This record gives sequence, structure tokens and C-alpha cells, in this order.
Amino acid sequence: MAEAARHDPGALPDHRDRTQPLAFAAVDLGTNNCRMLVGTPAGDGFRVLDSFSRIVRLGEGLHDTGRLCPTAMDRAIAALHGCVSRLSRRPMRAVRAVATEACRQAINGSEFLDRVRSETGLPITVISTREEAELALESCAPLLRDGGRRAILFDIGGGSTEIAWVRLASAGCPGDAPELVGYISLPIGVVTLAERFGAAAQTEEGFDAMVEDAMGRLRAFGRVHCIEQELRQGGVRLLGTSGTVTTLAGIALDLPRYSRPAVDGAVLSHADAVTALAVLRRLGRDGLAQHPCIGPERAEFVLPGCAIFAAIHRLWPAPEVVVADRGLREGMLLRMMRAEQKPPRPRRDTRI
Repeated sequence: MAEAARHDPGALPDHRDRTQPLAFAAVDLGTNNCRMLVGTPAGDGFRVLDSFSRIVRLGEGLHDTGRLCPTAMDRAIAALHGCVSRLSRRPMRAVRAVATEACRQAINGSEFLDRVRSETGLPITVISTREEAELALESCAPLLRDGGRRAILFDIGGGSTEIAWVRLASAGCPGDAPELVGYISLPIGVVTLAERFGAAAQTEEGFDAMVEDAMGRLRAFGRVHCIEQELRQGGVRLLGTSGTVTTLAGIALDLPRYSRPAVDGAVLSHADAVTALAVLRRLGRDGLAQHPCIGPERAEFVLPGCAIFAAIHRLWPAPEVVVADRGLREGMLLRMMRAEQKPPRPRRDTRI
């Protein structure tokens, strides 16, 4: 597992307040968003000191050309400069910056990351699909403590969708961490489907085609892990961590505006999830753009994300969907902080 990169103070303007506690920072450059989270250890978790999120659409045009386009790279660089500016305000213990599917896929992904490191000083690296699933599970583990035998964790991103098949702690060992026993990364996400289907993604026929596409990619994974049989035995939960599932929760809860405290940890019944999905489909693109939980920047990506969710939900109809407004960044912070807390290994005495 890659260690958290140590932050190089020389790479940032040195006007930080030295009286503040040392902090940890996680930067996630995705296919659609650039996000940052800064925190300091508190109990079993952390206290958030700062956060940042900007839609950059780094994967714009990637499906057609196989390359990151100049305007998308410039948008991402500008957002990362914003992260660096905020990081310079306080002393940092460690910073980890990762890129995901767009940079994994792009022919010029490595060249772009060289530019990021040169222009911003951020020690950015590409994360593997497996570690992406592991970090999502690490951050969401507290939401899986309420019973059950298995969980299907899904993260619908901009350029890919990660699915994790998880063994939960047994009744006699409630303190055990959930165990990742299988995972798959699908090369489809809200940006890739939106670009592939275009205006058709907003139609009934296009939506059904996107659902069938996603289901076709998932069936083999379900057979390998006998997920359908496990569902029949009961004790299987769905847990979603993505803008798609948090939007569904906002609709199901009838929120006047998005609220993370209301959404994170919410549990939707199967019927609630189906109803919320139907509401989003009826809104149309203009209605999605005007909805306070969505907005114009995300409107074109909502139905592609809903199609992936619908495929998961239809193929594996668990009675509940647990909603998480947490994921990769939170997992990165927790891992860095726990690594700091581990006592050093005793040195072997090599004297003769």
C-alpha cells in the first residue's frame, strides 16, 4: 500500500499559522471533480478543518479521443492551485494527492500529472482501482456496524464505478473490520455515459439502454461471488457512496436543499429508492438543473448515474440502501492518521 506522501513545505508559500495543530490533507482529482479534505485526529476519526470541491470535468472528451484535452487540464490545474493555496494556511503533517480513472485511462495521463507536480508542488499519483475500493470501504465501515452478513458497496464516479463485495463482522466479533472479499471496477461513470449517449441519456429509451449496459457488465461478478444466493439468504446490505446516491437520498428525504448531516448514514428502503429514482426521471433536464439538491452543473450527469444505480438495484435488490456522503478522501485521511499512530517496529539487534 502506498504511503502518504510527505508534504514539501518549500513547494508552498510559507505564511502558515504555526499555532494551529498539525493537519493531514487528502486531495482527490477525479474524472468530474477535484476535492480536498483537511483534518486533524479526533477520537477514532478526525475533525474537519477545511474542505474544497470544484467540478473540473477532467474527463471531458476522453471517451472519444483517449486523451485529456487542454481546457480540461487547465481547469484541473486551476482547481489544484486553489487546493495548494488553502493548504498553505496551516502546518501540515502529511498530504496525499491522488488521481483516478481519467488519468488511468488517458494516453497523456502521466504527462499531465508531471505538469501537476511541476506547477503545484502536489505529490500526486494515480491510485489503483483496488485501493480506491479499499479506501471507500475504510471510510464507510462505521455505517456497516448495524448488523448483516454481507454488503455491496458501490461508488459511482465520473469515469468508473467501483463495486466491492464485503464480508461483515460476525455477531461474536463486532469489533472486526469489514473485509473486502471481491471487487470490480467498471469503465463507466456519469461522465462517460453522458458523453456516450448524449441527449439520448435524458430519454426513456436511452435510460433503459444505459441500465442494460451496466447490468451486462455486472452479471459475471454477481455469479462469481454468488451474490444472488446470498441475497436470498438475507443479511445483505447495499451501501452507496457517490453523488448519485446522495442525490437520491435528498429526493427521498424531500430536502429543501442538500444537507450532509441529513444524508450521510441515511437508510432508504427499497421502495423509497425506487420512488426517488422515478421522481428524478420525471423531472427532465431543466427540472434537474433547477432542483436545489442538484443544480445546472450536475444536471446532465444525474440520469447516467441513476442508470448505473438502477442496474445495481435491479440486479441485487437488497431491502435497504445505506447512503454515505464520504468516500475516498475520508479513507485517505483515516489511513494517514492511523499510520502515524502505529508504534514503530522494534529494531533487530544485528550485533554478533
